[in-house]
Amino acid sequence: MEETTTLDRLAVGQRAAVTGLFAPENQRRRLLELGFVPGKEVSAVQESPWGDPVAYAVCGAVIALRRADARQIAVRQG
Repeated sequence: MEETTTLDRLAVGQRAAVTGLFAPENQRRRLLELGFVPGKEVSAVQESPWGDPVAYAVCGAVIALRRADARQIAVRQG
């Protein structure tokens, strides 16, 4: 069963597909350039000792995002 959530809710080791972005235009452009494009698979790779930021694998790269930024990315698990 598929579940829609935001990227910040993904636990380390989980995978999901990007479904959309809720960010303002300037941040939206930055996230798209980093590879958080609808349809792309993303996985949570590693969490910092304090829980923020979190490293995500997307498009062959590992990107560290603050949870506040990850909260702007909609994903679907399933």
